[in-house]
Amino acid sequence: MRGLQVSLNQTQKIRLQRALEKIDSFSSKSNPNASVTVADTIPVNFEDGVLKGHGTSELDGEVVATLCGVVERVNKLVYVRTLRARYKPEIGDIIVGRVIEVAPKRWRLEINFSQDAVLMLSSMNLPDGIQRRRTAVDELNMRSIFEENDVVCAEVRGFQHDGSLHLQARSQKYGKLERGQLLTVSPYLVKRRKQHFHHIEQYGIDLILGCNGFIWVGEHVEARDDMIVEDQVSTSEQQNATPNRYPASLEEQERTYTPLETRQNICRTANAVRVLSTLGFSINVEVIMEMVNLSSSLNLNIHEMLGAEFCVLVAEGEAERRSLKKKKG
Repeated sequence: MRGLQVSLNQTQKIRLQRALEKIDSFSSKSNPNASVTVADTIPVNFEDGVLKGHGTSELDGEVVATLCGVVERVNKLVYVRTLRARYKPEIGDIIVGRVIEVAPKRWRLEINFSQDAVLMLSSMNLPDGIQRRRTAVDELNMRSIFEENDVVCAEVRGFQHDGSLHLQARSQKYGKLERGQLLTVSPYLVKRRKQHFHHIEQYGIDLILGCNGFIWVGEHVEARDDMIVEDQVSTSEQQNATPNRYPASLEEQERTYTPLETRQNICRTANAVRVLSTLGFSINVEVIMEMVNLSSSLNLNIHEMLGAEFCVLVAEGEAERRSLKKKKG
């Protein structure tokens, strides 16, 4: 995402600079000690027995920052949380990853972490939806579930002894993601929330905000029930038992076809995420939908959303939104 370059003329540069300065003024007034750079002094009260954590050091009787980031305080512990860093997982995080290896009884996923994550065969639902022990046949058919370069949604289950992540996908909302775009942003732009799965009915798309900075925008897929899956499995077995096999019908081909309007909505939503990442704004479903609606109201083409004028309009809109929020507060 950082590779998106926007060429601004002189007027747009001035407008963007004013909007960003306005946004910075609101954030600095709300918490002046929130962000620090290297060698900045962190105000603390030594009488309370302060514990110096990651990114801090003591110099001439003062606690100074050794990293650029945000000051975090947990009871007596003071540390600096770096912003532009790799993903730091927590148990229960919703993540989106890409399969890089199919190993015995497990898949290895790239999730923007310092180590690869592991999804065990026993930690996910089988395609037939039946809860049973995994057999050697299931292990041989692993590539029919996930193969290399597949995009997968899962949940962080825990940490292994070597520091790698252990994932699980024991729900219908987890699994393989198809017919969409995978976007990569800085993990600090995606805040942990109660809901990371979003179905935008207006546009017929699904939006998954992974805590690891991987964001999925794709065609909406209905979650299937276990009973329905079992019925489909039984009917497919009966069809396979018949000697004559016919090619896929037109209805089946239409099911695998993504309509043009849905593809345009996916691209428009993806471009909204790209613009937010370029400007360094927090990414959530409300802000994304505001940008999509703004581009539609201005009758902009999808590629024009990545232009300089739209980026400036988004920055000015964010500054105006924060000013109104401050007045209400």
